[in-house]
Amino acid sequence: MGLDQYAFATTAPSKGKFAKSTELAYWRKHANLEGWMAELYYESNPDDGESFNCKKLYLDLEDLDNLETAINDDGLPHTEGFFFGTSDDSNEARNRDLDFIAKARWHLNNGDKVYYTSWW
Repeated sequence: MGLDQYAFATTAPSKGKFAKSTELAYWRKHANLEGWMAELYYESNPDDGESFNCKKLYLDLEDLDNLETAINDDGLPHTEGFFFGTSDDSNEARNRDLDFIAKARWHLNNGDKVYYTSWW
């Protein structure tokens, strides 16, 4: 048990077809990313008194720009939780995060929606 995090791109449903989802990223116990996403979620949903667990957070290009800045400036908030473990702040983890951002931008620029979700 622990923090599992995902990012997906979804296509818009078309006549007679369902939306198609594509996994863009998977993280395991990246607590600081979870903290950043939770802060963004609660900025948009200040009256949601529930935990951020299993919520969908749709991201736009501005969100991705802000996330990229936070990653490059070591600005992800220190986040702890019982199931969260310790975030990996290595260059490899940073590169995975930036790779997700590049993929997400491509999908947004091509008409898809991008969302983040986590489960703990």
